[in-house]
Amino acid sequence: MGVTPLVWIITIAVTIAFFVFEFFAHVRKPHEPTVAESARWSAFYIGLALLFGVGIGVFSGWTFGGEYFAGYLTEKALSIDNLFVFLIIMTGFAVPKIYQQKVLMVGIVIALIMRGAFIAVGAALIENFSWIFYIFGALLLFLAYRQAFAHGDSDPANGKFMQFVRRVLPVSEQYNDDKLTVKKGGKRFVTPMLLVIIAIGFIDLVFAVDSIPAIYGLTNEAYIVFTANAFALMGLRQLYFLIGGLLERLVYLAQGLAVILAFIGVKLVLHAMHVNELPFINGGEPMLWAPEIPIWFSLLFIAATVAVATWLSLRKTRNDRQAKERETFDGEKVIHAPED
Repeated sequence: MGVTPLVWIITIAVTIAFFVFEFFAHVRKPHEPTVAESARWSAFYIGLALLFGVGIGVFSGWTFGGEYFAGYLTEKALSIDNLFVFLIIMTGFAVPKIYQQKVLMVGIVIALIMRGAFIAVGAALIENFSWIFYIFGALLLFLAYRQAFAHGDSDPANGKFMQFVRRVLPVSEQYNDDKLTVKKGGKRFVTPMLLVIIAIGFIDLVFAVDSIPAIYGLTNEAYIVFTANAFALMGLRQLYFLIGGLLERLVYLAQGLAVILAFIGVKLVLHAMHVNELPFINGGEPMLWAPEIPIWFSLLFIAATVAVATWLSLRKTRNDRQAKERETFDGEKVIHAPED
């Protein structure tokens, strides 16, 4: 793709500028965003991400453009899955709504930093060790299984990691506005706000393990990996408030993401076989018969999976709600039935 250091510097600087603008324009003063505000800024960031993808296609070729769009769609879906966990964390810690967007902002910045580090490590590994695709592929297949069958079984706010943090740090049980520490009786305590940020930072680290191998299964270009992640995280705060009620209705999103991760895992293993250099596999020779899945098929598969998972989720929750309403109605008829 031929991305120069200057382009990297400009891209990172613009990304930082966006987050600084977000903080001073929207987050610095605690408030709960309105639906109109959230919708407006969500549309802006999604439009900007799509425009950037078109720019990549026009100036670098539509192969790279397709890789960007597939990566962006995958990372956006995984980021929405992040929102489920963020919602659980903030519910578990009872974060006041006016402070939730500040917590989200800090969590998103931590996520971008974590993913940036993983992107750099992943790029170095891919550049020097082609066999890493076997590892990434196996990891994604494992993560797909965990995503499908173990989603939502734990409470991040009260998990073992947070229990350890509570043992190490003196914790105040009360929020003190949005402050991270408070002084009581001459002793310094951390507030639940700091615990929330630590919990979200830890979850971001876990999600980076899912996200970076997944997008490296779609492109080897570190620049596309970084920009797709950055645009997926931009506007995530507004999306949280926009679709907060919808999150609970996306009951099959975890299974949809599991299908996507498994698909990319298989794609990575096939690619690893195609470029094989391991001496104990096929005598160290590439298995050229292994098919390479084209990016256009990956893009269509990922988009179709997200669409189907969303449709099935909304249909199920609608049917469940209608069934509950019928049960309530039938129950009321029994209670109020006239005596013979």
